[in-house]
Amino acid sequence: MSRKIIIALIGAAVVMAAGCSKNTQGNVNGGNARNEASLEEGSETLNETQTELHTTEAESMGGQNNAVDEAIRQEREKVELETETTQAESTQEERVPTAEIGDRIPSKYLMLQIKEGGRIEHITYTAHNYFGDGEEIEKSANVYLPYGYSEEKRYNVLYLMHGIGGDENEWEMTGNSSKVKCMMDNLAYYGDIEPFIVVTPNGRSSSNCTASEDYNSFYVFGKELRNDLIPYIEKNYSTYADYDENGYDMSSTREHRAMAGLSMGGMQTINIGLDECTDLFGYFGAFSAAPTSNTAQQTADILKDNQYEIYYFYNICGTEDNIAYQSASAAAKSLPDVCEQFDPAKNFMWQEVKGAHNFNVWYLGFYNFAQIAFKMNR
Repeated sequence: MSRKIIIALIGAAVVMAAGCSKNTQGNVNGGNARNEASLEEGSETLNETQTELHTTEAESMGGQNNAVDEAIRQEREKVELETETTQAESTQEERVPTAEIGDRIPSKYLMLQIKEGGRIEHITYTAHNYFGDGEEIEKSANVYLPYGYSEEKRYNVLYLMHGIGGDENEWEMTGNSSKVKCMMDNLAYYGDIEPFIVVTPNGRSSSNCTASEDYNSFYVFGKELRNDLIPYIEKNYSTYADYDENGYDMSSTREHRAMAGLSMGGMQTINIGLDECTDLFGYFGAFSAAPTSNTAQQTADILKDNQYEIYYFYNICGTEDNIAYQSASAAAKSLPDVCEQFDPAKNFMWQEVKGAHNFNVWYLGFYNFAQIAFKMNR
């Protein structure tokens, strides 16, 4: 998929908004083959859509050949988080769980946790250039470990993806001031969640993973998840999986893995996590899912024979998001109407909030999803 096609897709979404097949086998190692026939069928559908958009690019976009740049600009825009003032803002003595799914983050959950803060580690691991010829490459990721992390305990893991202009650091999970870390520390401190691990990788599976222009490699990240990243995390950290370098049943602990992401990472959560790697994940969160996200009907078709329980699929998007509202809506809003595996009363949520394509929406999405993920294990 070329930069020009990606621009066309995002441009089309801007215009409209302004007015792998998963594996069906349980016993897998990092290198299990995917259902190529289904993937090819899905690729043909996507390629047809891309071709149509490409042929009308000049008409639909006019002078908007900088649509990707605009998406990146909005993604990087610094915003002042809209928070809800709480009585516990000035003290952390009373450990009372008060978190709930809503449209504001209470201030106490964004404060630096002095008493019981976790830590963030920067890791490098061996992956492969799946967009190229498959040679080994070194990649980086950040790992949040909760307060009191111990090899004597087992932890759930959330893989948290960035957007089209970002990398493993876009969620700013690099130090004590990290909002993700503050929310995780405080949600655990007040007893709202069972502590879990958060991993922020680079979502481009290519040797040129530092280049923002290399958008094509976002679409093959499922291979890296399955073959490289998840096995590395489960070998080196205390998770629920019984890692074995000779092969182990990754699907047996899928209820202990979640995937979520913003914008392009939301697309990856849908197209890769939900539709291709359902055997690896039980929980999914898409925050302002980007153009090229599979539509609700495409997901329904892909999952029609799915035998794995989908524990929860959470979605959020800003109503003023001129980059992703149309695509996110098409991907998820009507999903319970076309796929019986999703039920708003049980395992599905579509949330609209006032907001644009920025971190005000995405941090709220993380705060809400952190309360939802792994709830069946509590």
